[in-house]
Amino acid sequence: MTRFIFITGGVVSSLGKGLSSAALGALLQARGFKVRLRKLDPYLNVDPGTMSPYQHGEVYVTDDGAETDLDLGHYERFTGISSRRSDSVTTGRIYSDVLAKERRGDYLGATIQVIPHVTDAIKDWIKADVTDEDFVLCEIGGTVGDIESLPFLEAIRQFANEVGRERAMFVHLTLVPWIPAAGELKTKPTQHSVKELQSVGIQPDILLCRCDREIPADSRRKIAQFCNLRPSAVIQALDVDTIYAVPLAYHAEGYDREVCRHFGIEAREPELGRWQQVVDRIRSPEGEVTIAVVGKYTSLLDAYKSLAESLRHGGIANNVKVNLNWIHSEVFERDDAVQHLENVHGILVPGGFGERGSEGKIASARFARERKIPYFGICFGMQMAVIEAARHLAGISKAGSTEFGPCEEPVVGLMTEWVRGNTLEKRAAGGDLGGTMRLGAYDCNLAAGSQVAEIYGTPAISERHRHRYEVNINYKDRLEKVGLRFSGMSPDGVLPEIVEIPDHPWFIGVQFHPELKSRLFEPHPLFSSFIAAAVTQSRLV
Repeated sequence: MTRFIFITGGVVSSLGKGLSSAALGALLQARGFKVRLRKLDPYLNVDPGTMSPYQHGEVYVTDDGAETDLDLGHYERFTGISSRRSDSVTTGRIYSDVLAKERRGDYLGATIQVIPHVTDAIKDWIKADVTDEDFVLCEIGGTVGDIESLPFLEAIRQFANEVGRERAMFVHLTLVPWIPAAGELKTKPTQHSVKELQSVGIQPDILLCRCDREIPADSRRKIAQFCNLRPSAVIQALDVDTIYAVPLAYHAEGYDREVCRHFGIEAREPELGRWQQVVDRIRSPEGEVTIAVVGKYTSLLDAYKSLAESLRHGGIANNVKVNLNWIHSEVFERDDAVQHLENVHGILVPGGFGERGSEGKIASARFARERKIPYFGICFGMQMAVIEAARHLAGISKAGSTEFGPCEEPVVGLMTEWVRGNTLEKRAAGGDLGGTMRLGAYDCNLAAGSQVAEIYGTPAISERHRHRYEVNINYKDRLEKVGLRFSGMSPDGVLPEIVEIPDHPWFIGVQFHPELKSRLFEPHPLFSSFIAAAVTQSRLV
């Protein structure tokens, strides 16, 4: 029997509903349960694929090619369970589906309304593709009180009534702020947030109270009394020094025990030894390295959330602290690269779109190649490394990318067709932008004897993609003659997936996004190897 837990948020945004959901999923897993995590977002975009990173942060891509919210990355990193297209939905997707049905006549002439048609569609999505999971955790995006969230709140209210409260529960995440002028924590914002939730017919079963210090017992009793809860259901969610300590902190506060109590479940105590080991490694590393991340969205680090966590996973694997030096790529268009990169132990150039900052990324790749500093180019970072090699090793001075406009030497060009399994997929240059990139997991064959084949320990891999442009295979022979090895190719041999420089300590560019498959307890091999190379570099500096 599958049970459903709905996680809502109040008072302010960015309290950490995604982390709270992921941590609870990990705790239930540690108790032996099978879990699934989902995100329901209230914005009208069909998905976040066309949204600016400054608007929404990272776009997380699943194996089956869905562009989703970055919280799904937290779910995967904490639980190790790969998300699917059915685990993410937006208001835009719901309305698109409802209107498509209306156009087909599926509603038999009925007047289409939010209730019941939209709420029914949301409920269908909540229970779709559920098999033998013990728990399905559904995070509701936005903040209670937002007009956009109302259809979702109404839908989960109905859903709980339909499946019975023995199969559903509501968790509400709020803020208990410290007011310095008054010298005390204030419970009123939480009270008002719960009142707002109750006004739409939802009584929370557990309150998670975010705070930066201990909530006194009398304050917790006051919250419980005014919010119609028993005191044990008021869980303080204190700030911690690493997100991977959150499951341990929640368990210490009794969060997972309260969930089991609500459902009347007698479950074993969670096995959290490996979580404690990871936290101990983070808090007491044997050394440290500095990695320069040369990107174009560095003013909003959520744009690189999975990347940052994957680098930390690589640090955990090597028992070192990874210090990240975020550098906007445009600075290299006015400053010498040596001013910013001379003392780093590794350089990573991540994905991105558009010409702005591209020359700075090319300069970073050249600096790493010439100075023998470990270099990791991801997606756009690989393309810029190939353009750099074409210009400065192969003598193709006008090498460029058609993403920036017409060019004489299109070393990187628009991809209009490719093979996915047994299917040929095609895209038009002037077509829609949403959902039209090469998205999701694709296979790649590794060259025997290559560095990446040694790192992966297998001749074939599958990695997640999100891009519209590819390195032009027509330049492969000219580039390989000057030392750039194409060590990973699509199975049909048409699309370059990985390049490396064999006589460099560690210089690898990949067309895919390995950060999307790194897990806390299974660090991605490329990130583990990159940080190991950075550790070696740190001993040479």
